Amino acid sequence: MNFSLYIAKRYLFSPGSSNAINIITGIAAAGVVIGAMALFIVLSGFAGLKDFSLQFSSYFDPDLKIFPSSGKTFTFDDAQKKKLSQLEGVAHFSEIVEERVFLEFRDKKKTAFIKGVDTNYSNVIKTDSILAYGDWISNNDFQVVAGNGISRELSMGVEQTYTNLLSIYVVKPGKGLINDPSQGFRSQKAVNIGIYSVNEELDQKYIFATVGLARTLLELPKDKVTHVELKLEKQANETSVVQELQSLFDNQVIIKNRIQLNDTLYKMLNTENLVSYLIITLIAIIALFNVAGAIIMMIIDKKSNVKTLYNVGASLPNIRKIFLFQGSLMTILGALLGLALGFILIALQQQFGLLMITPSLPYPTRITAVSFIVVFLTITIIGFIASLLASSRINQKLVA
Repeated sequence: MNFSLYIAKRYLFSPGSSNAINIITGIAAAGVVIGAMALFIVLSGFAGLKDFSLQFSSYFDPDLKIFPSSGKTFTFDDAQKKKLSQLEGVAHFSEIVEERVFLEFRDKKKTAFIKGVDTNYSNVIKTDSILAYGDWISNNDFQVVAGNGISRELSMGVEQTYTNLLSIYVVKPGKGLINDPSQGFRSQKAVNIGIYSVNEELDQKYIFATVGLARTLLELPKDKVTHVELKLEKQANETSVVQELQSLFDNQVIIKNRIQLNDTLYKMLNTENLVSYLIITLIAIIALFNVAGAIIMMIIDKKSNVKTLYNVGASLPNIRKIFLFQGSLMTILGALLGLALGFILIALQQQFGLLMITPSLPYPTRITAVSFIVVFLTITIIGFIASLLASSRINQKLVA
């Protein structure tokens, strides 16, 4: 093997006897470099895009969220609250009452969801990160914070007085048709004291209120909630916490983490990442099979040398290994150079914003160790297979 590797190094770094051979080899090497660089850039780009897309969920979604296994509400009494506050791994929790409502402000109307939260909600969710204007709700049951999209549709700003009130309506439970619309709804009035902004979808969906206002509107008892949202301690064992929570609520609840809450988004991003990886890999396969062509041309160019090696005692397997090693070395060096160039381009993008999505927003990227490993293994494995196919062309007829 040392003999084959030594000869392979000599062939790789010494020019061929024909200028055409040198050009073909150069094109093959450039294809390896470009393939590795393109694949690394794509993986880094999608890693950054995934972080950018999911950063909104880190602001808005809790570490764990508890849902009723059936119906809209479940019991969350004082004894359960006390046990939950003492549960290892749970840093904070907030009780939530959520329901679809109808909003009216100065003759403008819109459907949305009211999300009633308690004072501990700011410890579970970074409310200061999503609040765009005004103030967050306090203990006042006549205050709400609306989404930016809701605010625009209703032409409702941050009110300083209680002269311009938002009307909130919810349908009364029951069956059959409503003969008198005025009897079919419960209503409450509140003043909008703040505007939050997360993303276009969520900005159109919620108005935040106190859990007291939401319960009054829905006529719910104090021990009923629609959800409980939790923030875990940094070193918490999520699986263990989930098991304890199921025991606390007698297995009558469904518990989801942040990934499960955004399951569709995660699947979409992962699918796009996989498809892009496969497309670039296909292009890399085409480029890397130039290596096979270059090796075959090199075999033809070195035919007389091959015969000499065979005549002085080199076996056919050892001669095949020479060109297998040559192609593999070309692939490994090309992959390393491509990774280096890709790293430099991504670093420049992060530093200077070479590619912009908007005038103020550079395309997000993230460099990960996984990207280096995946690119290197993909390129080298394909290059090895191409070199193996090319070196197998050496047979008894060639050296006869």
